[in-house]
Amino acid sequence: MNEEYSPEEYAQYRISKAKETLAEVDVLIENEFWNTSINRMYYACFYAVGALLVRNGIETTSHSGTRQKFGQLFVKTGMIEKSLAKHYADLFEKRHKSDYNDFFDYDEEVVLRLLPLSRKFIEAVEGLLDQ
Repeated sequence: MNEEYSPEEYAQYRISKAKETLAEVDVLIENEFWNTSINRMYYACFYAVGALLVRNGIETTSHSGTRQKFGQLFVKTGMIEKSLAKHYADLFEKRHKSDYNDFFDYDEEVVLRLLPLSRKFIEAVEGLLDQ
C-alpha cells in the first residue's frame, strides 16, 4: 500500500481501478480480443480484492497470497459466496493460461459467460466495502 494514502483512500482507488478495468472489457469484446478480455476481468477482480484486503489492514505481496487471504478471511467466513470465489480462482487460472501458454486462445462464448460473473464479483466486494 502507498503510505501517502489512508487505507480508506487506497481501497477507494483500488475499487475504482477495478470498475475501470472491467469497463475496458467491453471495448476488448467489441474488437474480439478474447484473451485480453480474460486478463482484464481477472485484474478487475484482483484490484477489488486488493481494496477489500487493504481496507481490513491486510497486505500481501503476491497474487497467490492475495487469493489465500481472500479465501481465508472472506470466503470461509461466508462473507463472499463460494461460487464467486470459484469464479475468481477460475479467472486466475484462465488468465495465467492465456498469458503464458502459446497457441491457446479463448473465444467469445467463454468471455461472454464470465463477464456477468465478474460484474457480480466486483459488486459483492463493493458491497462489503460499503458496510
